[in-house]
Amino acid sequence: MSDIIEKAVEALSAKVSSFDGSAKFVIADEGSIILDNAGVRAGDDEADVTLTASAETFEGMMNGDINPTMAFMQGKLKIDGSMSDAMKLASVLG
Repeated sequence: MSDIIEKAVEALSAKVSSFDGSAKFVIADEGSIILDNAGVRAGDDEADVTLTASAETFEGMMNGDINPTMAFMQGKLKIDGSMSDAMKLASVLG
């Protein structure tokens, strides 16, 4: 597991401990993270919604510098799957 994925798991765990549903965060060229009712972990499981972004964009969302909704509208964040789950995540992360 890359250092970026390890740090991303820690950052996401600090923001949310579990999620009603499942979400996968794909960090381009690094790997992916799963968030579900069991918590946050590195993994590539199937999920209700998949969010894909660069490491820089993901880091910005975690530290509050980048609003997830704005990142999506600017094309920096791609969403595949349940838009309602994506909206729930945006409220948790934003």
